[in-house]
Amino acid sequence: MKRNYSLLILAILSTFSTFSQQSTQNFSDGPFTQLIIRGVTVINGNGAPPISPVDIVVEKNIIKDIKVVGYPGVKIDESKRPKLKAGGKELDATGMYLLPGFVDMHGHIGGEAQGADADYVFKLWMAHGVTTVREPGGLGADVSVKLKKQSTRNEIIAPRIVTYTFFGSGSKTPISTPEQARQWVRENAKKGADGVKFFGAAPEIMRAALDENKKLGLGSACHHAQMAVARWNVLHSARAGLTSMEHWYGLPEALFEDKTIQHYPLDYNYNNEQHRFEEAGKLWRQAAPPYSDHWNKVMNELLELDFTLDPTFNIYEASRDLQRARRAEWHEDYTLPSLWKFYQPSKISHGSYWHYWGTEQEIAWKKNYQLWMTFINEYKNRGGRVTTGSDSGFIFQLYGFAYIRELELLREAGFHPLEVIRAATLNGAEALKMDDKIGSVEIGKLADFAIVEENPLVNLKVLYGTGAIKLNESNEVVRVGGVKYTIKDGIIYDAKKLLADVKRIVDEAKKKENFKIVQPGIKN
Repeated sequence: MKRNYSLLILAILSTFSTFSQQSTQNFSDGPFTQLIIRGVTVINGNGAPPISPVDIVVEKNIIKDIKVVGYPGVKIDESKRPKLKAGGKELDATGMYLLPGFVDMHGHIGGEAQGADADYVFKLWMAHGVTTVREPGGLGADVSVKLKKQSTRNEIIAPRIVTYTFFGSGSKTPISTPEQARQWVRENAKKGADGVKFFGAAPEIMRAALDENKKLGLGSACHHAQMAVARWNVLHSARAGLTSMEHWYGLPEALFEDKTIQHYPLDYNYNNEQHRFEEAGKLWRQAAPPYSDHWNKVMNELLELDFTLDPTFNIYEASRDLQRARRAEWHEDYTLPSLWKFYQPSKISHGSYWHYWGTEQEIAWKKNYQLWMTFINEYKNRGGRVTTGSDSGFIFQLYGFAYIRELELLREAGFHPLEVIRAATLNGAEALKMDDKIGSVEIGKLADFAIVEENPLVNLKVLYGTGAIKLNESNEVVRVGGVKYTIKDGIIYDAKKLLADVKRIVDEAKKKENFKIVQPGIKN
């Protein structure tokens, strides 16, 4: 996907110059000198199966003890449980499930074009158990680092923010030499950024920037945009030191056997969103077939380089099933009017490529997904690192909700539910070099958790804020699930209250505009 990034950055900077939030006290409790979570079932994040009942002891945001206190169906011997200290807090989570806080590896923090400010976006993420976000450019280093510091001090309701910056953003002149590239990378590091988000550039520019970035020990991601990918695909990036790729552009190109350039129709125009996305849906079928010699060769080299794949399946899902994405039940209550308008068919709004999207385009994209998912699943099977990112705010994908959808799509790709959770937690932490602090439930790590009343391994839909539909024993249709508590830095956030406040924000915006959601092409 490609955006007019210079305009987007200016718009977002304008939006966040006036950023403010309600008091966190309306939605949270803590931190505490001691917090004991009682009787919970732990899904660790490292691939281990669930275990319960467990008491987890947290002191000043550090996990101090994880104690198995009994057996299923057997009364707990209270004398063997960790003791609560004076001034401590107990959280009864009996029968609930505790996971590490989720890591979103591709989280844009709203934007003026979408009308989505940080408060709205952060609450949607936190309501879905997302406690760490890699912000892949958009805000600019200054604004993103400011929000990062506020989040670190827990002055705002927000996930932990890992700041990446669009390569070249803020430069007074276009970067046209290797030395300019190196200098920009050094300046980005001085501003406090954690890494760089690339879109591709001339090979000598990419080599210099990645080399300098690697020397400084910073992270890197790349969306290999079509404007540069013919000379610089994923393999070139990985060899030069890139640590992770976004989406999948650049990977099929590395897998080409009988061509060097995507088979573009001769009337193709990259600025035509329908052209761009329609032809992208045919790209994987132009690559080497699964398990062929060249396919295996590319995969094995990426594995040797310890390269991270962050597929963001969800952000393209409307391409294979527009009606499903457009009619997702959460839009009615949680999608802002401005965001809904941004999604509509448009020749200028990025990702609003529904000029005439039909059956043929969706079938092509479904086949695209089959080949894409085959590569991702096999990469995981061979020991490769696959992470979870959402890229929300575009193409009918809503913050928080889209992240949970990404988990479902990893499951569709062939991941066991425990592998899905590992991709969403420990794998993300490893990719960010933060696995000594977050990503799994282990003694010595930070107290970042998502707690839900239903078993997410049985049904990932229980992680959606809207929950899952279930027919109970009384023959009543009910909603179950939704994250109950999100714990970040040892502070307990009421996830359902956060989601309710998002609904309030949306309701007020609708009332102000006398707005209601109407499907495209239907007169109100």
